[in-house]
Amino acid sequence: MKMDEPLPAKIGKYPVIREIARGGTSRVYLGRDPFANRDVAIKLVSAADGIESDLRRRFHKVFVNEASLVGKLIHPHIMAIYDADASDDFSYIVMEYVDGPTLEHFCNVTSLLPVDRIVEVAFKCSLALDFAHRHGIIHRDIKPANILIGAQGDIKISDFGVALHSGGDHTHLQGVGSPAYMSPEQVQDKELTHQTDIYSLGVVLYQLLTGKLPFIAANKASLLYQILNIDPSPPSTYRTEIPEQLDKVVMHALNKDSRLRHQTWGEFSRELTQTYRHLALPPESISDTEKFNAIRSLGFFQNFRDVEIWETVRIAAFRRIQPDKIIIREGDIGENFYVIAAGQARVTKANTELDVLNAGDCFGEILYFEHIRAKRITTIASITALTIIEIKALALQKASDACQKQFNQAFLKILIARLDTASDRLSRN
Repeated sequence: MKMDEPLPAKIGKYPVIREIARGGTSRVYLGRDPFANRDVAIKLVSAADGIESDLRRRFHKVFVNEASLVGKLIHPHIMAIYDADASDDFSYIVMEYVDGPTLEHFCNVTSLLPVDRIVEVAFKCSLALDFAHRHGIIHRDIKPANILIGAQGDIKISDFGVALHSGGDHTHLQGVGSPAYMSPEQVQDKELTHQTDIYSLGVVLYQLLTGKLPFIAANKASLLYQILNIDPSPPSTYRTEIPEQLDKVVMHALNKDSRLRHQTWGEFSRELTQTYRHLALPPESISDTEKFNAIRSLGFFQNFRDVEIWETVRIAAFRRIQPDKIIIREGDIGENFYVIAAGQARVTKANTELDVLNAGDCFGEILYFEHIRAKRITTIASITALTIIEIKALALQKASDACQKQFNQAFLKILIARLDTASDRLSRN
């Protein structure tokens, strides 16, 4: 199949609906997976005319090898790859379809996202790239065009086609990447670590905040010179609402010396989250980033993986409760259970105090096991100001098996701890 042919009826076993995008050697189509009954994105790549057959085969081998590798990266913020195939003339990858724009749409000064939303986008990207790094993968081509925002605001990193893998029998392409987003070490073809992706994400963050790239040049030679020798202006130069702490995070990521850059993705993401206290957020708002960090910090969720924490973020509602307020009342009908994210609450039954709950404790979970709306058997009231995570029992029953398993194990640990406490009390009496 040649790249200049009209819309194909099928690519492999996948019916083609319409073209989504195109590049110099590739086209992306919206297709349909008839077996999984879902929409998919099909990226069709054809080696340019005039390339020798050996190089053409090598190009397709690398393409499919990397597609197969990335298909193993199951993360809520990495675009899933379902299938891939190659021939001498063309290759295709079947991917998760994301119904939304790339970050390119938000890199223009006339369409910038709010600062807090940009921090959240960068935070989610850092989690995904940290996950990839822990699996031995460096993306090497982080740029706005390779980061999509879905209809529900979810972030998906795509196009690991030129990714570098630390082990295994993989052929790597040299001299790849988009010059404006390349780290100094990538420009010089030095050995790369995950810090090259940290630098590239720093460039993306800079562009999202300001609508400008940190380095602008008339030609590639001038651009590469600036990347190696010139320090960019802080983002707040172009957008005064950017807080000083966020300026520091971006400039830290863009340090030309990788030894002075963030050393780990964890360090990068922690610095990002610390900028939130400098942002003008409405007092009642809790961002997805804050929700993720709050959940991950609690002992209740200590064995949850990132993917299960993100699933919890999606099904949970965060509520802030003032002191001395009743949350659930004995005898009331309910269908939700709760985990305390911060603060203290009192448990009473028939006006007798039974226990005091702290951050990480849960209550109301019996309804999850009842599978019906049931009466509350205790009253729970706030002692201090509370932040609680509220989850509908039905929503958890419809969650993934892995997520339910983690909740079941957490509930079991709490039940055992309560029984031990009750036994201690009885023995003392």
